[in-house]
Amino acid sequence: MQYASALTRLIGELARLPGIGSKTAQRLAFFLLSAPPEVAVNLAEAIREAREKVRRCSECGNLTDVEPCAVCASDMRNKNVICVVQDPRDVAAIEKYRGYKGVYHVLHGVLSPLAGVGPQELNIQSLLARLANGVVQEVILATNPDVEGDATALYLARLIKPLGIKVTRIAHGLPVGAHLEYADEVTLGKAIEGRREIE
Repeated sequence: MQYASALTRLIGELARLPGIGSKTAQRLAFFLLSAPPEVAVNLAEAIREAREKVRRCSECGNLTDVEPCAVCASDMRNKNVICVVQDPRDVAAIEKYRGYKGVYHVLHGVLSPLAGVGPQELNIQSLLARLANGVVQEVILATNPDVEGDATALYLARLIKPLGIKVTRIAHGLPVGAHLEYADEVTLGKAIEGRREIE
């Protein structure tokens, strides 16, 4: 069916979002056009504001609108333990567990030679700089339990262990190939508690 060019463009832009196919993009586009005008205006404003204000924390790399982020700035967090995750969504997943009291470091990806992602593309140098201050006693590697996540954890362990810092890996109560953001709080909590030291 031939749509108006502006509607076709809207559907095309919505379909570019992850997890949104053409049918869902059409439904969303028609919803936005039939909803009261403020719905679309508020959505556009929220996107604009997020793009302008949200950035990476200079300490941990998590997404924030304050500097440093709330976790890094908190006096209630244990700065001796850093949990390394691959994505900001993983921080949110672990925070739902409410049992972890350390701080985070977000890599913004994992090693993937086939996709052209090497150590230089990840937030690794700032992690090593954080470890140089002598405060950190343990690094928990909480990358996803899949091939890339395991390879990234092994790479990081080989970099960190010579520094004399304890390196642990979250327990695999998570299914192999699963992503942290989809794990429930109990499973994620058990994975953090059951972490093991990497030899």
